[in-house]
Amino acid sequence: MNEQKPKSSTGLDENVAGFLCYLFGFITGIVFLVVEKESRFVKFHAKQSTITFLGLFVIILLFGAIPVIGALVWIFSLILWLILMIKALQGKRYLLPIIGKMAEGKSN
Repeated sequence: MNEQKPKSSTGLDENVAGFLCYLFGFITGIVFLVVEKESRFVKFHAKQSTITFLGLFVIILLFGAIPVIGALVWIFSLILWLILMIKALQGKRYLLPIIGKMAEGKSN
């Protein structure tokens, strides 16, 4: 059975483009915010990636030097990064509690 997956304006399947939004954190999020013209799914993941990982980047800059807190933030970031990439690759619009609502509201 050959099921057609929705495509983004980049030519990639939406789930692959959504996955790539998270690959290098806020950097690829920003890239997809600029290049994606049509897909609300990809725009959502690009915005969620940008907001989430830019925020975590700032937190790591501020608290990364404190041994326990820095390590916990890194572990949390890694787990969150993996979950978000997997959910996007599965084609799911996984909303984080606060950030997801922000991204969803701005992805129209």
